[in-house]
Amino acid sequence: MPPRRLGVNIDHVATLRQARRSPYPDPVLAALMAETAGADQITCHIRGDRRHVNERDIRLLRDTVQTHLNVECAATDEMVGIMLDLRPHRVTLVPERPEEITTEGGLDVVAHRALIQATCARLETAGIRVSLFIDPLDAQVQASAFEGIDMIELNTARYAERGGAEDLVRLASATAVGLDEGLEVAAGHGLTHLNLAALVDAVPDIVEYNIGHSIVSRAVFVGLDRAVRDLVHLIR
Repeated sequence: MPPRRLGVNIDHVATLRQARRSPYPDPVLAALMAETAGADQITCHIRGDRRHVNERDIRLLRDTVQTHLNVECAATDEMVGIMLDLRPHRVTLVPERPEEITTEGGLDVVAHRALIQATCARLETAGIRVSLFIDPLDAQVQASAFEGIDMIELNTARYAERGGAEDLVRLASATAVGLDEGLEVAAGHGLTHLNLAALVDAVPDIVEYNIGHSIVSRAVFVGLDRAVRDLVHLIR
């Protein structure tokens, strides 16, 4: 099994910056600090309303990140155009509603497979790797197994909110289906230093975890370096 990877999402550093429309704190500096602390990937989400990360951030991140840059975005013509211009290492397609506080649920690939598949084809042709953020449902995993997709990211919000054994079983089942379909499996949403270990133990075949809000929140008290290092230790 390859070593598990930690993707540090720096969105909420940008959220703090945007609260005052100030030049600080800089999410690009946060990304460099996270890499120094052991992060294997930097993740960010550019939204239609630019509530946190913007094009400037992604352009600088693409030039400075030494690991991999994973950009989350919606499957819209606007966002695909930005991704084709800025060329991150990976794009993770996510659902997006303007009024939501954070991403609510995964992509419905079963219902929108043709649109998602066409979007993925445009990105893959440009040499950008593509993953899909989906709920841990076997049908969604199976629908995501098409040419141009090498990874899925399972939505762990339900597990993070409830911490129930049935949620771990659902994540384990979806992971097994993904592996059978030849996909790498990542996970993210709502994970913290308190609930991560149980997931790692229960579903060891998940190879990547993307975590942001809890890292940035904990960094207020213990510093970004320790917040990242503690999670690297947990997953490895």
